[in-house]
Amino acid sequence: MNLNLTSTIKVPEHRLRREVVALCRQTGKPVLKLSTKDYIDHFLGHWVEKYGSAGLVNIAVFNELQHTITGWPGGKPEADDTFRPERALPYPKRVVVFSPHPDDDVISMGGTIRRLMQQGHDVHIAYETSGNIAVNDEEVSRFMHFVNGFNQLFADGKDQVIAESYQSIKRLIAGKGGSEGDRKALLTLKGLIRRGEARLACAYNGIATDHIHFLDLPFYESGAIEKLPMSERDVLPIQQLIADIKPHQIFVAADLADPHGTHRKCTDAVLAAIDEEKQAGASWIADCRVWMYRGAWAEWDVADIDMCVPMSPEELREKRNAILKHQSQMESAPFLGNDERLFWQRAEDRNRATAQLYDDLGLACYEAMEAFVEYKI
Repeated sequence: MNLNLTSTIKVPEHRLRREVVALCRQTGKPVLKLSTKDYIDHFLGHWVEKYGSAGLVNIAVFNELQHTITGWPGGKPEADDTFRPERALPYPKRVVVFSPHPDDDVISMGGTIRRLMQQGHDVHIAYETSGNIAVNDEEVSRFMHFVNGFNQLFADGKDQVIAESYQSIKRLIAGKGGSEGDRKALLTLKGLIRRGEARLACAYNGIATDHIHFLDLPFYESGAIEKLPMSERDVLPIQQLIADIKPHQIFVAADLADPHGTHRKCTDAVLAAIDEEKQAGASWIADCRVWMYRGAWAEWDVADIDMCVPMSPEELREKRNAILKHQSQMESAPFLGNDERLFWQRAEDRNRATAQLYDDLGLACYEAMEAFVEYKI
C-alpha cells in the first residue's frame, strides 16, 4: 500500500496557458490584448509561429481558461459537456467531500457544496480527524457550565455522572491535576464540540445527518501537535466508506501548506484508499472523478486550475455563515498561525483573489471563485 502519494501528485502542465498567464502579469494586459510584440519581447514568439498569429494564441488560451469556469460543479444534466470540466451524466451524482478537520469543507469549498446540494446531488461529508486539539479549554468550560447548569435546573443536581465529570474536568482545566482518564475525557469533549459544530454547518447546507461521517483517523489521536505515523488503519475506514457509497465525484484536500501536516496525511490516506480500490478492480472507479481543493493556507495557481466555481455576493455570505458555525475556531482557536485573519476572512480573501485573477485576464468578473484541480486516478 502506497502511503505517500502526495509526493507523486502532478498538476497538469498547461505549458501554453502558464506562459501566457505569466506574460499577462508582466505586461499588465488581459489575454485578448496581447500583441505579437509582447510575445517577441518576452521570448515567446514561438507560440505566434506555431498558431499563426498572436490573436489565435490569445483565443486558444482564453477559451482554455473560460472552459474551467462552471456554475455546475456536478455537471449540467441534459447539456453538451464537451467543454465543461465535469460530465453531464450520471445525474444526480453521488459525491463524497473529504475534510481533514471538521471545518475544512466549508472553508475550502463551502460555496461548491451548497451548489451541489441545490442542484440535486447526493452529497456526503467525511470528516477525517476529530480536530480535538484545536479547541481551547475555555470552550470546554463553557459547555461544561451549561451541562452542569442543565443538571441543576432539571435534575436538582442529582445526575452524579455529570456532577463528578464536571468537577474533574474543572480541576484539570484549572491545572490542579487529573488522571490520564480525565485528560482523555477532555480531548473527547473537545472532539464532541467540533462534531456539533460540523453538524450545524452541514444542516445549514442542507446535508442530512446520515450523510455526515466522522472517521476519527487514528494517526491524529496522539493528544499532541505532533501526530502519529499514518498506517493502514487510517486508510481502511476511508476505503470502506467509498466502497459503500461508490461515488461519482470525490473532493479531497491538497493543501500541503498546512503547517502541522494533517492535511498531507489525510490526502495520502484518501489517495491510498482510492488506489486500493482501483487495484481491487472496483467497477465504480471508472466512473469517478477526483477533484483536489486547497484551503486556508494556499490556493492553486490559475494556470493549474481545471474547474473554477463562481460565487455571487450572496453565495459568499452563505459560505461565511457556514464557516461561522464553527465557533470554537474563531478568535480563540489555538492554531490560527502567524496570519491574524480568521478562517472565514482568509477564505473570502482567497476566493476574491481568484476571481480577481480571472478578471485581470479578461474573463467574466465574479465576486469570488473556488478552484479545483483534477487528480487523475
